[in-house]
Amino acid sequence: MENPLILQMQSITKVFPGVRALDDVTLEVRRGEIHAICGENGAGKSTLMKVLSGVYPYGTYEGRIIYMGSEMTFKNIKESENAGIAIIHQELTMIPELSITENIFMGNEVVKHGLIDWDAARHLTKELLERVGLTIDPDTQIKHLGVGQQQLVEIAKALSKNVKLLILDEPTSALNEADSENLLGLMRDLKTKDISCIMISHKLNEIAAISDAVTVIRDGHTVDTYAVEAGNVDEDRIIRSMVGRSIENRYPEHESHPGEIIFEVSDWCVEDPRVAGRLVCKNSSFYVRAGEIVGFAGLMGAGRTELMRSIFGRNYGNYLGGTIKIKGKQVRITSVASAIKSGIAYVPEDRKNLGLNLIDTIRKTIVSANLKAIKRGGLLNADEEFRAAEEYRKSLNIKASSVDIGVNTLSGGNQQKVVLGKWMFTEPEILILDEPTRGIDVGAKYEIYRLIHALANQGKAVILISSELPELLGMADRIYTIFEGKVTGVLDRREADQEVLMRRMTDTSATGSKSGKDGNAS
Repeated sequence: MENPLILQMQSITKVFPGVRALDDVTLEVRRGEIHAICGENGAGKSTLMKVLSGVYPYGTYEGRIIYMGSEMTFKNIKESENAGIAIIHQELTMIPELSITENIFMGNEVVKHGLIDWDAARHLTKELLERVGLTIDPDTQIKHLGVGQQQLVEIAKALSKNVKLLILDEPTSALNEADSENLLGLMRDLKTKDISCIMISHKLNEIAAISDAVTVIRDGHTVDTYAVEAGNVDEDRIIRSMVGRSIENRYPEHESHPGEIIFEVSDWCVEDPRVAGRLVCKNSSFYVRAGEIVGFAGLMGAGRTELMRSIFGRNYGNYLGGTIKIKGKQVRITSVASAIKSGIAYVPEDRKNLGLNLIDTIRKTIVSANLKAIKRGGLLNADEEFRAAEEYRKSLNIKASSVDIGVNTLSGGNQQKVVLGKWMFTEPEILILDEPTRGIDVGAKYEIYRLIHALANQGKAVILISSELPELLGMADRIYTIFEGKVTGVLDRREADQEVLMRRMTDTSATGSKSGKDGNAS
């Protein structure tokens, strides 16, 4: 016998000026069910959840929300939370300067005799963190956590409330495989406690592993919905429904023709900016050839991002030592400006905070890292600015009616394309891509993969950081592994598989050649 329905969204229609974001969308979720919602970026998934949670209040949309047998007319997110609905947005919402405890219990304080009981709050926070797999001091400020850790804190915050329906918008997009599996296990545990979960995700393997039902939204319409048995989801059916076509190969065919070594890092050492004496990069060495895509694999906190940010103009940590060579010549890069001048570009994993100015338009963002290219007579040329931005809008298939609209109005995937366009406009020789497909749907991923191949074909040296091992195996020519700030090996793609990579990502005894010049790890 099927569990009773906890949620029915009937004929939901949401219109923005000039855009029908949702058109007669229907969704049904059962009690104690994990229900996946799939769709390309801009399909309307997040909009639907904002309608449900009261972010878009009653009266701003058409249709009905039936929750636990009663029609709901949420005027704000507080009302939906009081009803037992919690939403975790893809973009994090915590206050960086406050502690984990303060963020978790903000607006929901633990009170004793009319005062906040901080000891009790810290104790509860510790228990919540343990439930999501984090062993961190509850007094740690959010700004000192990585993106993945912040996501887990967001989930702990949701669990602190009396949740009956938990909405997770791309919950594992910033997590590595181990932490993602921990989260999926947590969702399974919630299911046993009769808590329903709605999961928006582009990771079909996770959907296949955990979902009890799947709904696919395309261009604001419900195009497919069906119950499934966890572990038996038809991924090809989901892809066809999402993009309106079949993608036979998730990773485009590509023939690599690497040339000479053009980028080489040797014995790179960087100290944690917060903890004196703690090294986040330990004598790291690697190289990249012209026309080569080199992957970096590691668990969250292994030091991949720290390594690349410190290389990109010493943008992270305290530099202790190490050398960089470009085309055989040693260079000294001490600022982001000097990194750009040396032909290095870096697409960060945290596009909101590090990749974009959210109050800028597409056209201003695209040219922002290379203003000299649009200068004429010492002044910025508006026509050149427009031409450059329009070229990248079309070539990257950025879904926007004009380059004059704000980047904050774009979906996450289209924002990522804008960041890519911004750095491509600098015409770099070395392009560092840190989680470039995070939070991006299957169709858009394929476009970005083709773009990465095109850059390699132009002779660029491409560095690809990814928490998705299948992505590294499908895209990279060679893959370096990092554990606790140390490069533990390098493997040719033909020799690598997920088991071997994971072993090197979790074992300091795994070693390879110092800079991998033989292309293999012993």
